[in-house]
Amino acid sequence: MTVTALGRGGAQVNHEVAQRDARRVEYIRTRVHAGECFVAEREGRPVGYGVLTYSFYGNGMIEMVYVAAAHRRSGVGRALMEFLEGLCATPKLFTSTNLSNKPMQLLLAKLGYTLSGYIENLDPGDPELVCFKRLGKPGG
Repeated sequence: MTVTALGRGGAQVNHEVAQRDARRVEYIRTRVHAGECFVAEREGRPVGYGVLTYSFYGNGMIEMVYVAAAHRRSGVGRALMEFLEGLCATPKLFTSTNLSNKPMQLLLAKLGYTLSGYIENLDPGDPELVCFKRLGKPGG
């Protein structure tokens, strides 16, 4: 499996949520053009992607990780997270996930993330958990 930056020309956005949500498609397109979206591939085919920005109080923020349903629990999410951690230019890295997303919570715990707080009212009845990891980089 390889993880690389999506070209600024953009790739087709093709995942279950984006296909139903025009705002999500536009968000991904914007992140691709900004050079902030990275794709995981197996045998030359995209199987997931992640978005790393610095818009969270100047810290690294993994805003999104998506793995195609057929490739979940096969190391794609871990590979994306570890790749994005390696790219992160700040000593503090944040990400978030819904309270209902137990598989992502387990992955974050395995990777050494700790709960930093939560945000209500983003998704009705499903709080967003904000998680944090201190990276071994100067300035933290």
